[in-house]
Amino acid sequence: MSIVKGIIVAVVALIIVIALVAGALIGAGVMGWKAAQRAGNEAATIQDMKTIEAVEVQYYNTHNRTFGTLDQMIESKMLSQRFSGNVPIVDGYAFTLIVSPKTTSKPSSYTVTADPQNETAGKNHFYLDSIDSTIRVNSDRRASASDPPLGG
Repeated sequence: MSIVKGIIVAVVALIIVIALVAGALIGAGVMGWKAAQRAGNEAATIQDMKTIEAVEVQYYNTHNRTFGTLDQMIESKMLSQRFSGNVPIVDGYAFTLIVSPKTTSKPSSYTVTADPQNETAGKNHFYLDSIDSTIRVNSDRRASASDPPLGG
């Protein structure tokens, strides 16, 4: 009887060890997948910022030296419909584009920010403006012109 109890204890212990190892592997896999998803969202968002910059230049050159809102650029078929809406969420990031119209004393300008929808979508916040066309990044809060350049 004691041999049977020993075998049962050993089998139960083995099952527990296997379950713990499997749980750890699954947990590590999920964490890795989430990190890869965040990195992918951030890379896509950086490309989205570059696309907006290029489209703004094109819009500016074809629309009386004024920059366009997201809706105007979509309407002109220069930007994808995925940027439509009050605050569009694209690749896990909320995009905000503010256009200042030209006046007699200053040219048209714009700023665009991209903020992660939540902490699983991304970590970094991005900023771009028409003044120096440099994407700026902040890991803690909404990025601004005073933040360091991406990769800098």
